[in-house]
Parts: sequence; structure tokens; C-alpha cells
Amino acid sequence: MNTKDLRAMGIPRGMLQLLAQRTLATAAQQKMDKRVIRDTLRALLDDPTPYVDDAVFGALATAWRDRDTTSQYTPREAPAPFQIWGEDIDAPSLEQMGNACALPIAVRGALMPDAHVGYGLPIGGVLATRNAVIPYAVGVDIACRMKLTVLDLPIAMLEGQRDRLGKALEEETRFGVGATFRKRREHAVMDQDWSFAPVVAHLKDRAWAQLGTSGSGNHFVEFGLLHVEDASLGLALGTYLALLSHSGSRGTGTEIATHYSKIAQRRHDDLPRELAHLAWLDLGSQEGGEYWRAMSLMGDYAAANHALIHRGIADHLGAKVLLDVENHHNFAWREVHDGEEVVVHRKGATPAAAGVLGVIPGSMATPGYVVRGKGHPGSLNSASHGAGRAMSRKKAAETYTWASAKAMLKQAGVTVLSAGIDEVPMAYKNILHVMAAQHDLVETLARFDPKLVKMAPAGERPED
Repeated sequence: MNTKDLRAMGIPRGMLQLLAQRTLATAAQQKMDKRVIRDTLRALLDDPTPYVDDAVFGALATAWRDRDTTSQYTPREAPAPFQIWGEDIDAPSLEQMGNACALPIAVRGALMPDAHVGYGLPIGGVLATRNAVIPYAVGVDIACRMKLTVLDLPIAMLEGQRDRLGKALEEETRFGVGATFRKRREHAVMDQDWSFAPVVAHLKDRAWAQLGTSGSGNHFVEFGLLHVEDASLGLALGTYLALLSHSGSRGTGTEIATHYSKIAQRRHDDLPRELAHLAWLDLGSQEGGEYWRAMSLMGDYAAANHALIHRGIADHLGAKVLLDVENHHNFAWREVHDGEEVVVHRKGATPAAAGVLGVIPGSMATPGYVVRGKGHPGSLNSASHGAGRAMSRKKAAETYTWASAKAMLKQAGVTVLSAGIDEVPMAYKNILHVMAAQHDLVETLARFDPKLVKMAPAGERPED
């Protein structure tokens, strides 16, 4: 019997199929009749218990009896339902969301108005699953997040002291792949337990070297004007100088995501090609538990990066903090929906349960918003994580030049200290349209207008 025959009998690719092939080879070497071998194998697959002590078939029978049945892919009769916000969602993103909802572990999903294609789950995709976590549905940059800090500095600094503000950005964080500080920053996150999994322990030194840095791609740190429109934020109505940052768990999170996604793909090597990047880990398994713990650690690590950046810049400028608002948008949470505890993956999506504050940025020359969630059940209490890309990085780099972006930046009063051409505002969707499409998901409390922007220099490989 070949691998096609074994799969037709229900033995998936991977270790079980290899063990079956070795068992059949041993049986053939012992001159067992082919019909007896086939009949025995079929009987074993129906009930392995009588064969666990058999000299030839015992190892296969034991493995089959003790197999993780949750790892086997069984096509569902109908996909799990998902709702869509926004009208200009591209077909590949819709296809990816449909594929995610075809998983046997899927409960339901939602697609945000900033959606665009990602690995496995689209960026802007939200997916609830039963007792399982999908590394690529969390995202490669685990715990990518936003943080906004309002400072007690005069807004006139954005006109008269841009050099001073720019120096603070340049000195208190670093951008680019592999960026580190010569003198390492200190934070309690490095005192947590990093030894629970070899891959995490191996990455601790790298993580510490990059603590307080910002990465590449669409990650940024910028000063701007925050126009407070709702006193429930705890500030008087008016305009303030604010600091906004966007980054995650750096190369450490990427390595962890890749490591556990490969494990998930090996465990689910029977998945169709279009679902391969949606391979999952059972939360009850050792690997699933390790990933969940690593993901949570990366959440703390990403938060520490932002905390150090904001604290460093505030101290550099001698400023006091009036308000902080922050949130993850690449993460998974255990939540209760429809009376059932599920794992909610938000990949490029902002938590928006009723009363929960969050930050939704635009682009380097368009507004961002401080929002409060309305707790819409159809969106699994989620909203967009930004404007969302209107075109790929490659297409943006081929289409635009800084000369073509200059007029828009000048009109918005924005100074760009560094960035790649693939991050020009024209490469993104219209944030006003995105916000209008999710008026039932969040209410806006304040508008942030970027004025002084620092991103990774041109040519850097994105991490997000």
C-alpha cells in the first residue's frame, strides 16, 4: 500500500503515516499475506486496543489509540459565519476570511474595514475558535500595539522647537531590523520567567538588546496635536501635545510566531494548501500551552518597549504625563461570546468591548483617533487597527516618490524624519471612510494629527 492508499484509509500524513509504512514493511518482511496485512490494518483502525501488544502492529496500534484527534482535518459542512464592515474589501482578503471560517475549530469571525491580505488570516480579521490558538491568526509581530501619551508641554513646541522634539525621538528609541541600544535599557519584563520553552530562553538576550526599540515597516513614533472632544477622557476639551507610537515584540516575537506556526503546520500537515497558514495548536497540548505563555510574555515585552520609549521621551523633555491610552492589536484573548468561552484572535484589530479605550491611527499625514468601544457582538467586540493598506509595499514603492508625497505632507504640516517610500499616505485607505464604516463599533473621543514623524529608514524589511 502506498501513501495514497493509507490516506484513503484515514491515516493522515506525518508520523502516523510513517509508522504505518514501517509496520507494513515489517509485516511484509515476515512473509505475512498481503490480504491479512490489509485486513489487520483495517481492523486496527476501527479498534486499536486488541493489537497494542502485537509484536508487529503494537507500536502503530498504540500510536493510533493515543493520537490527538483534534489535529485531524475534517471538512465542515458549512463555514462558520462572519460579518463584514466596509465596502472596499479586496477579494483575496474575503477569501482568506472564508478559509479561516472553514476550519473545524472556527466558531465565527468578523472583518474590519481596514482589511487587507496577510498570512493565513487577513490583517483586520477577527476569528473566534474553540480551545485552539492559531499563531498566524495572532500575527507574526505578536502583540503589535499602540500607545498615546499626552504631555504637559505647549503645542507651540511643534512650530518653534521641532529640532528639540526630533532629538528626543532620535535618542530615545531606535528603528530598523536588528536595532539595539549600546547601553541596554532596564525593565521588569526581563525579570519574568523566560525559561519555560527552549525557543523563548534562547531569544531572551536578543529581546533585552532590543528593549525600547521600535522596529521597521509601518512602526513609528511621532509627535502631534491631540484634539480632545469628550471630557470623559479626563482632560479638559482642547488641544494638547501628544506622543503616539506603534510597534510590537520585535524580532523576538517574529521568531516565536514562526517557530510555533511550523509546529502547528507539522501537526496539521493534512490541511489543504489554502489553509496551511491557519494551522492551530490545541490549548490542552504542551505546544499550545507553551505558545500561549510565550504570546502573553510577548504582550508584556511589547508593552515594556512602549513604556520605555514614552518614559524616555517624557524625561528627555522634562515633561509630565497627563494621559496614557494603549492597546494590543495582534493578540488572542480568552473571552465569552454567545455564552461560550472562545479564543478570539484579533490580527490587526483593536479590542472594542463596551467602554474600552483604544487608539486607531491613520497614516503619517492623516488623523488617528482615540476611541471608546461600543461592544458590538457581531464584530466580537472589535474595530479596525488603522486605515489599512490600499496597495502592497512593492506597488507603493513602484508608484510613488517623495516628490509626489511632498504636497500632501506640506499641506498637513508634517515633517518626516525618516521613513520608507512604501509608507507614504497615498498607500493607505482613507481613514475617514474607515471610521465612518465602523461608527457602530466605536465612538471617537479625540483626534490626533501627526506633525513630526519618525519611522525606519528606506530599505528596511517590514516586521509587521
